Amino acid sequence: MPAFVLLMNLTAKGVADIKAAPTRIDEGLKGFEAMGGKVHSFHVTMGAYDYVAVGEAPSDEAAATFAMALTSQGYVTTTSMRAFSRDEFAAMVGKLP
Repeated sequence: MPAFVLLMNLTAKGVADIKAAPTRIDEGLKGFEAMGGKVHSFHVTMGAYDYVAVGEAPSDEAAATFAMALTSQGYVTTTSMRAFSRDEFAAMVGKLP
């Protein structure tokens, strides 16, 4: 399955309801898995992003659908990145002319 990194920032609504964030995180992880995804790690971070998740989704479309569903709730904004393993990268580089 394709791997993804999901960077998230709390919105004003998310900050205002921060006490419910642990429950929302658990629900979000379960929702991603219900869509066929697999979460490898989830972190609350300091710096440019509030949360970082790494996982796999069945397709780019599934990952995008999840990110849209998550964002539509209004608690976070997201930036999604397709991630390639070292082996995938090596295979791509091996195809260079």
